Amino acid sequence: MSGHGPGPAMRGAGGAPGAKPLDFRASLRRLLGALRPERVRLVAVVVLGAASVALAVLGPKVLGDATNIVFAGVIGQQLPAGVTQEQAIATARAAGEDRFADLLGGMTVVPGEGIDFGALGTTVLLALGLYAASAVFLWIQGYLLAGVVQRTGYTMRGDVQEKIDRLPLSYLDGEARGDLLSRVTNDIDNVTQTLQQTLSQLITSLLTVVGVLAMMFWLSWQLALIALVTVPVAALLTVRIAGKAQPSFIAQWKSTGDLGGHVEEAFTGHDLVTAFNAQDDFGRRFDEENGRLYEASFRAQFISGTIQPSMAFVSNLNYVLVAVVGGLRVASGTLSLGEVQAFIQYSRQFTQPLAQIASMANLVQSGIASAERVFQVMDAPEVEPDPVPGARPDGVRGQVVFEGVSFRYDPGTPLITGLDLVVEPGQTVAVVGPTGAGKTTLVNLVMRFYEIDGGRILLDGVDIRTMTRHDLRDAIGMVLQDTWLFRGTIAENIAFGRVGATQEDVEAAARATSVDRFVRSLPDGYDTVIDDEGGGVSAGEKQLITIARAFLSDPQILILDEATSSVDTRTEMLVQHAMGELRRGRTSFVIAHRLSTIRDADVILVMEHGAIVEQGDHEGLLAAGGAYARLYQSQFAAPAVEA
Repeated sequence: MSGHGPGPAMRGAGGAPGAKPLDFRASLRRLLGALRPERVRLVAVVVLGAASVALAVLGPKVLGDATNIVFAGVIGQQLPAGVTQEQAIATARAAGEDRFADLLGGMTVVPGEGIDFGALGTTVLLALGLYAASAVFLWIQGYLLAGVVQRTGYTMRGDVQEKIDRLPLSYLDGEARGDLLSRVTNDIDNVTQTLQQTLSQLITSLLTVVGVLAMMFWLSWQLALIALVTVPVAALLTVRIAGKAQPSFIAQWKSTGDLGGHVEEAFTGHDLVTAFNAQDDFGRRFDEENGRLYEASFRAQFISGTIQPSMAFVSNLNYVLVAVVGGLRVASGTLSLGEVQAFIQYSRQFTQPLAQIASMANLVQSGIASAERVFQVMDAPEVEPDPVPGARPDGVRGQVVFEGVSFRYDPGTPLITGLDLVVEPGQTVAVVGPTGAGKTTLVNLVMRFYEIDGGRILLDGVDIRTMTRHDLRDAIGMVLQDTWLFRGTIAENIAFGRVGATQEDVEAAARATSVDRFVRSLPDGYDTVIDDEGGGVSAGEKQLITIARAFLSDPQILILDEATSSVDTRTEMLVQHAMGELRRGRTSFVIAHRLSTIRDADVILVMEHGAIVEQGDHEGLLAAGGAYARLYQSQFAAPAVEA
C-alpha cells in the first residue's frame, strides 16, 4: 500500500528497538507474567527440583560417613586389640601424642579392628541411590519444563500474530519488514531458549544454595561463616559486570534486526540489484551492518563472559580457606575427616550454583532484550476496536458517500480536506491524477486501512465506522498493482478469494479473467505450484490470477488499483471485457494511470493534492479542456517535452 501516494511518516529514532534504556525489571516481570498460565506445572517443577536437590545435598554427607568408616578402620587397625577407645586416647596422651589423642577423640574407632566393609558397602549403595533418585527427579523436571517453555513460546507467537492483525497499516508501513520479522521469529526464539536454559538451572541453583547452606551450618557454623565471606564479593562482581554488558545486548539484537531487514531487501529485490549493478553497494551496506552486529555481539559476550572466570577465582579462594581451616579442625579433633570432606564438597556445591547463576546473567540479559523488542510490538497502538454489535446495511447495494472527509498521514501535512463525493450503486468510478494526488488514499479510506480525521464515509447510508471491519471488507473486492501470491497451486491462490470455493467456481472465475487460457498450457494446469514471487508465471499472468481471485469473491464493490498495469495490450483488452461484465450491477473504483483503460467509466474523478478538481465522463471532461484533458493529451497527443 505504501507504494502509492504519500506514505505515513517513518518512525523516528525514538521508536527504534533498543534506542531507549531497557527497563530490565519491568520487562522481566512481564515475561514472568507470561508464564502465569503454566503456574501449576511450574509448582510441580519447583517441587521436583526441591526433591532432586534435597537428595543430592544428602549425598556428600553420606559419602563423608563412608570416608569416616574407612578412616576409622585404618586407625583402628593400628591400635592394640582388647582396649577401649578411651584407653587408647589416655595411652596416647601419656605418651605425649596430644594431637593423635585429639584426632582419636573426634572419631569412633574399635581398636584392633579394620575397615567394616559391610557398613561401607551399605553406605556407598545409599549414596548411589540418593544420586540416582535425584537424577530421575531432575529428568522429570526437565520434561515438564520443556513443555512449559515451548507452550509459552507458542502462545507468544500466537499473541504477536493476533497483534499484527490488529495493528494499523500506518504502523506496518513505518516498520522495516526484516526487523519486524526478526522480532516475531528470532527474538521469540531467543526468549524461549533463555527460559529453557535458565529456568531449570535457576530453580535448581537457588534450591541448592539454600540446601547446601543449611548442611554447612549443621556441620560447622564456623566454616559456614568462612564460606559466606566470599558471597558479597561474588554478588558485587556479577552486578557490576552485568550492568556493563546490558547495553551491548540491546545493541546486539537491534543490529540483528537491522541486518535482517537489509538481507530481506537484498533478497526480494535481487533482480533490480543485479540489473543496476548495485551488488557492491549492497555488499558495503551488508558489511557495515554485519560489522555493527559483530562489534555489539563481541562486547556483549566478552563482558558477560568475564563473570565465569571471576566466579571461578572466588570459588577457589573459598576452597582454600575451607581446606586450611577444616584441616586444622580435624587435627584438633573438633571435626571428623569425613565431615571436612563433606564440607569441602558442600563449599564447592555452594559456589558452583552461585557461579551458574552469575553465568546465566548474559543469557538472561539477552533474553530480556529480545522480550522487550517483542513487547514493543505488543504495546504498539492498535486500530480502533470494532463496535459491538456493528451496524450493517439492510442489503449492500454499493452506494458510497463521502461527506466532508479529511485525512492526513502526517499531522502537520493535510492531504485530503473536506472531500464530498456520491457514488451510486452500479457506477464505475475512475480515479486519475498525478502521483501523490491521493488516489490510493481514497480507496484505502473506503477499506478503513486508515481512519479518517474528519467527516463521514457512508456505505448504503451506514457510517462505515459503525460497521465491523469484517462486514465492511466482506462486501469489497480489491486488486492491487503489487501482486501477492502465496506458495501453493494456482487453483489454491484463486480459491483464496472465497471460503469453500469449488473447482468449478475457480475455473469459472479463471475463464472470466482470461487465466484459463494460459493455465491450460502449463504441464500441471491448475495444480501448478507457484510461490509468493510467482515463479513459473509472468508478471502479467500473476496479475490475472489476483484479478481472478477478486472475481471469485463476488463482491458488491470492486477496487482496482492499477490492476492492469502489468498486462500486455492483448490481455488488457480481454481483461477489460471481463471487467465490464463483472462490473455490471456492482460499484467499482478504478485507479488508473493509463487513461485508455477508463474511457467507459460512468464517472471520472480527477484528483490533485488530495482534492477532486474535476469529475464527469470521458467525453465531457475532454471537452472541458481542464486537468483531465491535459493528462489525456500528455499520454496520447502531446510529444515528449523536457521538464
